[in-house]
Amino acid sequence: MKNSILSIAAFALSLVSFGLSAQTSRPIVAVADIDVNDTYANGANYSIEDFVMIEMSKIEGIELLDRYDMDFLAKRDQIEINGCFSKICLKEIGRALNVDKVLTGSLLTIGDNIVVNFRLLDVVTGSIEKNHTVEFLKLSAEVKNMIGITIQEMFDLPVDEELKKKLSVRNDYEGSVNNPYKLRLRSDGPRMGFTVFQGELADRLSESKVDGGFEAHPMMFQFGYQFEKQYLNEGNFQALFEFIPMITGLDQGFVIPSITIMNGLRNNKNGWEFAFGPTFSVVPMSKGYYDQETDQWTLTAGLDSIPVGVSEIRRMDSRGEMKIQPGFVFAAGKTFKSGKLNIPVNMYVIPNNKGLRFGLSMGFNARDRYAYSH
Repeated sequence: MKNSILSIAAFALSLVSFGLSAQTSRPIVAVADIDVNDTYANGANYSIEDFVMIEMSKIEGIELLDRYDMDFLAKRDQIEINGCFSKICLKEIGRALNVDKVLTGSLLTIGDNIVVNFRLLDVVTGSIEKNHTVEFLKLSAEVKNMIGITIQEMFDLPVDEELKKKLSVRNDYEGSVNNPYKLRLRSDGPRMGFTVFQGELADRLSESKVDGGFEAHPMMFQFGYQFEKQYLNEGNFQALFEFIPMITGLDQGFVIPSITIMNGLRNNKNGWEFAFGPTFSVVPMSKGYYDQETDQWTLTAGLDSIPVGVSEIRRMDSRGEMKIQPGFVFAAGKTFKSGKLNIPVNMYVIPNNKGLRFGLSMGFNARDRYAYSH
């Protein structure tokens, strides 16, 4: 019985010892100096090393040497940490600080890019255990995210791929990440396409000119120019304001001018967008009535009176005077990108009590940025 109790106690003690050793088996890592060659917008009270410490503290399986402990040891033992980047120097620092590994790296502005590199040195062997480099766009205000992405990839952790794309892919869809401090982004360019008329509008277009029709096909070509401003640029969406003057019917010998004003939203991840707003066309209109017996359209211009029981109405008529015809347009589409070139493709619909009108338009433009700093 006594032997059994002793055996159980020994087993329990071995478990406790194993647990303690497991808790202290994590390698101790010190963050050394980080080499930089530019001034980054990282906040007045924070250094690049602070950002690295924050990201390294999120790594499981290591014990990070506290910055205050490292400063105390460096001051007490007169250890020079700043400017130490070579493997020999890092190994000596690691031994002096009594740590297992030392992390160093660099943030270097090279042309229009920021190259972020981190190296993890094993103090015992003096060799580089991990080495990872990522090239980003020159977006100084995003260095913290750049550091986080590089460290996450270095330790095989999941990365926000959409954020990395915004920070590293040139000519990606514009957003608040890759266009910091730009509250308005302007994107102007030509637009072209076609429009289709249905219902009574289509019948009226195809009628003979003798009856006030246009002898035209209900599908017409359009050409114009889009003036676009993205006046809000936050998160995953941009708010759009679009002003589009356009001419319709040139392919059939007509000049139908119109102006469309729209507000909408565009997703800066994939380029999908929708917008809506009023549209104003200038078309020939006339007043008349339908003869109850013949069902023929008769103009009232020049008549002293109209038959009793009929109503005078206004409708599109090739013999009439040019009038402004309002409408409301709903549009949706996607902007495709090719380098700096944007290719918007949109479908739209304009409901009307005389018939539906819909169409497809496309264009091209390049980004012209108007920056407004904080």
